[in-house]
Amino acid sequence: MTTFLKLLFRNRLAALGAVVLGAILLLVLLTPILPLQDPDVTNTADRFQPVFSEGHVLGTDHLGRDLLARLLHGTRLSLAVGIAAAIIAGSIGSAIGIIAGYFGGRTDNIIMRGVDMLMAFPYILLALAIVAALGPGLMNALIAVAAVNVPFFARNIRGITVGLAGREFIDAAKLAGMGHTRIILSELLPNVLPVIIIAMSTTVGWMILETAGLSFLGLGSQPPQADLGSMLGEARSALITYPFTSIVPGVMIFLIVMSINLLGDGVRDALDPRLRSGALSRPRATTMVDRAAEVPAETDDLLAIQDLETQFHVGKRIYKAVGGVSLSVRPGECLGVIGESGSGKSVTALSVMGLVASPPGVITGGAVRFQGDDLIGAPYEVLRQKRGDRVAYIFQDPLSTLHPLYKVGDQLIEAIQSHHKISKADAHAKAVELFKSVRIPNAESRIENYPHEMSGGMRQRVGIAMALANDPDVIIADEPTTALDVTVQAQILSLLDDLRRDRGLAIIFITHDFGVVGQLCDRVAVMYAGRIVEEGPTDAVLVAPAHPYTKRLIACVPELGQGRRELAAIPGLPPSVDDLPPGCAFAPRCDKAQDDCRAGTVPLAGTAPRAVRCLYPEEDLAHARA
Repeated sequence: MTTFLKLLFRNRLAALGAVVLGAILLLVLLTPILPLQDPDVTNTADRFQPVFSEGHVLGTDHLGRDLLARLLHGTRLSLAVGIAAAIIAGSIGSAIGIIAGYFGGRTDNIIMRGVDMLMAFPYILLALAIVAALGPGLMNALIAVAAVNVPFFARNIRGITVGLAGREFIDAAKLAGMGHTRIILSELLPNVLPVIIIAMSTTVGWMILETAGLSFLGLGSQPPQADLGSMLGEARSALITYPFTSIVPGVMIFLIVMSINLLGDGVRDALDPRLRSGALSRPRATTMVDRAAEVPAETDDLLAIQDLETQFHVGKRIYKAVGGVSLSVRPGECLGVIGESGSGKSVTALSVMGLVASPPGVITGGAVRFQGDDLIGAPYEVLRQKRGDRVAYIFQDPLSTLHPLYKVGDQLIEAIQSHHKISKADAHAKAVELFKSVRIPNAESRIENYPHEMSGGMRQRVGIAMALANDPDVIIADEPTTALDVTVQAQILSLLDDLRRDRGLAIIFITHDFGVVGQLCDRVAVMYAGRIVEEGPTDAVLVAPAHPYTKRLIACVPELGQGRRELAAIPGLPPSVDDLPPGCAFAPRCDKAQDDCRAGTVPLAGTAPRAVRCLYPEEDLAHARA
């Protein structure tokens, strides 16, 4: 509950709505014990008394009734009717939507065609027709308002349910022998309930308005009973001569509806779990920088990552995703970065050009130097000019990174024209040449394809072409072959290797596959828990791994042949980066760990080009280099 309130009050407008609505609710709850006059007693001698007159703080109406008393009692009644109508409409409409979405087929068609018929009528006319059939009265107005809002809930919840009904957890429940009622109540309803609550919270205001509209027309509350709509209806004849009689209930309706709508928006956001990580907050154009330590000195590398620290601040928790990583790459060189999922490889890559989402991401230390210039904290325009131009990315899943509604050729042309002022015809010609350079057959026709019209391998080639579009100096490839079959993977790796040699590109290649590292990379860096644990020439690391973690990773790779060894697995799980153990982070999983491994920070030791973060390496580094 505390977390929910923190997320709710993070939205200032929602907080304002909560405060205003809370004050109104407090007033109406205290109404029975407040020293107010009887709201229904008339006194024509005191009719139309002005605001702040003696005994009448808000004046009196055309029958001399106290406006303050009628306002508080009327607000109490309007809120009760609006909330009751929302609960009734939400409950009935959600039940209809869940049943239609879950069963589908003929049941769905019959139910939703009936809902469509109701939605074909203007809702206010349908409400008037229901009240006309039932007769004037506040209870009948409540029934009418609830009835006309049932289709709204039914259609919205049905859409959510259709998406959930085909999910694997529903199939698993059916295979487990659960009945339809139990599946709906225990599997579907908990997933749909936040949407129902959000829909109710955002529609209460409109239901109060609709009820007030019916009362304004004389179809809701009947004299002498007061609600906000009937107060407006009774005051309309004196709108010009005594406007305060209309302004008082009008302002209250405005405050109630606006506060409920603002609060409803806040509730919607607070119930979304993505808000906890800041995912719903508008991200900054570049990653937030909060460096306390001194910036490392300049090097002569093309791209140098120096003592980089990147964290995610989520509430009181701090996730140290990257904890002091140093890497470098020179022209024409390929550096492989390998490690288990969650070791910080992708966050390191995204930090280079300030692409880690903020909030919650924060770069707290180190530097990233490209041709000597520090990119950490650089102005957005500087980073924008270098992104995709001097430093390009190839991402793992091109289907999610390519825009589904634009042709791949148009997206490639846009990537070229965003950095270079050339005509569309010239950009089109260059795009065709790029497609040919990445070995896409029939480039002239394939450039007119949409992403879904291409295979996974072809889409990945498009991603490589976009990375090459502006002749970058560095390409950061974040697991670009993971989703591809072995044959296509080999073709992509061969293509990248040829491009690297032909164009002198520097490549940082992130992968889980030691086979890929052995085929493509000159050097390899092994990451664990946000730190480099071993680095060196690829052949040396593969033949004689020094860190126990590296050795265990290599042992997990199956060998072709006669099954000479058992396929190994690393026991345990990687540590949570918000609660790293003292000393070596791999110690809890290492069979060579000693007490001093857990005592203090283990430095990255060794002489170039080999380095290892271990007090008891598998073998001497000098011997490994030999």
